[in-house]
Amino acid sequence: MENNFFLLAVIVFFPMLGAGVSFLAGRKDKTLRDRAAGCVTIAEFLLVLLLLIIKGANGAGFTVPGVCGMGLSFETEGFRAVYGAIAAFMWMATTLFSAQYFAHYSNRNRYYLFLLVTLGATEGIFFSADLYTTFVFFEVMSLASYVWVAQDEREESLRAAATYLAVAVIGGLVMLMGLFLLYNQVGTLKISELHDACEGKNVYVAAGCLFFGFAAKAGAFPLHIWLPKAHPVAPAPASALLSGILTKTGMFGILVISCKILLHDWKWGTFVLIIGTLTMVVGAMLALFSVDFKRTLACSSVSQIGFILVGVGMQGLLAEENALAVRGSILHMVNHSLFKLVLFMVAGVIFMNLHKLNFNEIRGFGRKKPLLAAIYLSGALGIGGIPLFSGYISKTLIHESIVEYMEALKEGALAQGFFGVSDMKIIEWLFLISGGLTVAYMCKLFFAVFVEKNNDAAVQKKYDSMCGRYMNKVSAAAIGVPALLFPLMGAFPHLTMDKIADMAQSFCGLAENPHTVAYFSLTNLKGGLISITIGVLIYVLIVRTWMIVKQPDGSTVYVNRWPRVLDLEDYVYRPILLTAIPAVCGGVCTVLDHAVDFLAKILPIAGSVEAGFFDTITDGVIVFLRKTIYQDSPQPHELEEGNALTHVCGRIVNRIVGLLNLTVWRRHPKKKDYEHSFALAYESFKENTGIIGRSLSYGLILFCLGLCGTLIYLLVSMLMH
Repeated sequence: MENNFFLLAVIVFFPMLGAGVSFLAGRKDKTLRDRAAGCVTIAEFLLVLLLLIIKGANGAGFTVPGVCGMGLSFETEGFRAVYGAIAAFMWMATTLFSAQYFAHYSNRNRYYLFLLVTLGATEGIFFSADLYTTFVFFEVMSLASYVWVAQDEREESLRAAATYLAVAVIGGLVMLMGLFLLYNQVGTLKISELHDACEGKNVYVAAGCLFFGFAAKAGAFPLHIWLPKAHPVAPAPASALLSGILTKTGMFGILVISCKILLHDWKWGTFVLIIGTLTMVVGAMLALFSVDFKRTLACSSVSQIGFILVGVGMQGLLAEENALAVRGSILHMVNHSLFKLVLFMVAGVIFMNLHKLNFNEIRGFGRKKPLLAAIYLSGALGIGGIPLFSGYISKTLIHESIVEYMEALKEGALAQGFFGVSDMKIIEWLFLISGGLTVAYMCKLFFAVFVEKNNDAAVQKKYDSMCGRYMNKVSAAAIGVPALLFPLMGAFPHLTMDKIADMAQSFCGLAENPHTVAYFSLTNLKGGLISITIGVLIYVLIVRTWMIVKQPDGSTVYVNRWPRVLDLEDYVYRPILLTAIPAVCGGVCTVLDHAVDFLAKILPIAGSVEAGFFDTITDGVIVFLRKTIYQDSPQPHELEEGNALTHVCGRIVNRIVGLLNLTVWRRHPKKKDYEHSFALAYESFKENTGIIGRSLSYGLILFCLGLCGTLIYLLVSMLMH
């Protein structure tokens, strides 16, 4: 068991150590750096594969105590091991491909450094045992992958990188708030304990905050804005990882919410289904309108994330009968990761040869390149859900989960639910139409690059002359081997895809294996065939007639039909965040500043007037009371001033002075009334002693004198004893 703990620790932290070694090697020798990075990713894949083989779904874990207060905890089981292996495989393939792709790039040392750091962080997310560890590595991954988007440091790259970072930071902050709320309510963030801890508690607000953060990374609508901006400017190997794996870290978090915190919750399932449907449709439409190869693939990623979210939403709606939804969403995650690995690296082959990606400029590049065409077709047919390819299996499972839910509604087997049968029928058709849009934009890419000729005959001749020289054997293997998986997995689903689902399904709360699905029965083929038919019609009737325009010279060009109104970043988020909010906050601050200045000027005047007014009233009231209720009246034997002693002494002195005035001071007699003088002296003494007695200083002096006396007494007592 200790060896298994050690193996898991190496899997998480070895790539980060390898990043430093690779960086130092690159300072000496670029070729050595490329080989070092390749060796790190190959070793990482072998380590995760070893863990997958020896541990399977049994699980192992370890903790690094004291880190950031709560420590870092890791564990493995079926789903984690599967996705850890997929992540390592994709990093291995893209790193091997990067050696040729980056041959003429600058700042390659920086790229490889953050490439391997991100690998370690991604593995840390998938193997995290608690959401705190997930959050720590999530932020490391987001900050490290920012460098990928900004790699070539062009203006559009830096702008897209700023968008990517802004979404990551805002999402991270909201996610952190969700963690605070969740921990405050349930007292734990350990993933395996969340289901029992959250049972019977209202954790929707915390779950919503967590969903916001994870959905931002997954690319769910309306937080998808970074994908269409980041992918066209990022290097193709980085785009493959951003789309294929980093979006799945967001899906990992959403699965934790849906399968641990709110397991079988129909309200939460309804929410996720709505978001998934919107994401699925909007992404597919944006991909169809695009005329940039990588932007099309980026919008396709948004749509495919929507397909996965639909499956996750159906898990909540179907409750304990959600086997099809669980297996479909997990398998489509796996499929999409591998699809985008292949398709983005095909885009990378085109870009590293032409440094262009616009359809009109790369048109005809793939002609007479059968290997590249076959690789692209494998990925395109897979993501399009064509039977005998792996994408058909996962999409069929998700579609059949929708059908299963509608049948349950018809039979009255479900007591709760927001959607009726007619509503679910609409969602089913949106699912099928989105699948058709996928077929249409994949056909658009294929015909533009591999079938049609370039409008410039000289350019087409140049493209044709590149046969056999457009990529080396290592790059061909890095792209070709994953492409072989799609027909293999699609043709033999029970031997391949069902095994993956069996291993990973326990993470989603599905313990028992469902009945065997007849994937190629007429009932199950129906949905796929409907989508294919819709896709062909959309391509023929819309793409060929509306998106391709004939020029006066008889040539045709692809027209950019990108709907600017759906560009939420430029038309909604940036105006709100950079203009509206600063303007509103600035206006509020200006008003408050003027209000404070006004109050600072008016308050002293108002206070003075108020004090004078009340002072006058007080004096008048006192005078009135003294002359009425408290009118002074003489009392028997009452003295007007002084006291008895001053009067006696004053009278005696007055008589003595009177005798002296008659005799000694006869020429200069003294006229002073000593009785009155003694009385005034007494009143002055009385007033001064009263003031002193009431003063704080006098009290402190007396306290000090008393304290000194006490200390002297204690000192004398100690000396005497």
